[in-house]
Amino acid sequence: MNFPTRRALVLSPAVMLTIALGGCSSETRVEASVKPESKRKAAPDFALKDVNGNTAKLSDYRGKVVLLNFWATWCGPCKIEIPWFVDFEQNYKDRGFAVLGVAMDDEGWEAVKPYLQTRKVNYRVVIGNDSIAQLYGGVDSLPTTFVIDRDGRIASTHVGLAGRRDYESEIKQLLEGNQRAAR
Repeated sequence: MNFPTRRALVLSPAVMLTIALGGCSSETRVEASVKPESKRKAAPDFALKDVNGNTAKLSDYRGKVVLLNFWATWCGPCKIEIPWFVDFEQNYKDRGFAVLGVAMDDEGWEAVKPYLQTRKVNYRVVIGNDSIAQLYGGVDSLPTTFVIDRDGRIASTHVGLAGRRDYESEIKQLLEGNQRAAR
């Protein structure tokens, strides 16, 4: 007699987790895998302030593979991805890779700075705005992540939560592809 009640209790958190992992909007779209070079478009350049008040421009990263992540402190799926990005920064920075976070919190550094300290984020973060979101096609869902090749072109786009292996595969493909081309 209690079995249906227990089953409902077990399924309820699972259903809630599934909903939460879908992204911070109703739309979840993933363009998996790296686009062929001929289909990549230039990533729009921008200049935004980092936590130290220094200006960060995307063009400063030319020559590196960049994971450009639009996120917010209140976004559940973003909280899942950030530790992966910390690992990627640590593991691949010496191979010409960088993570650049664009925080979309309305409260700005007041919300973001303590979050970065608590999470021990080791990559550069800037505060975004509606203008930068529009440059990137109207970032309507968080997280939205662009993997950018060494030439500053968008190689892949992820809207919503993507898998760690997907990101890592794309990063490696772009890092190794340029090594092969250099030989």
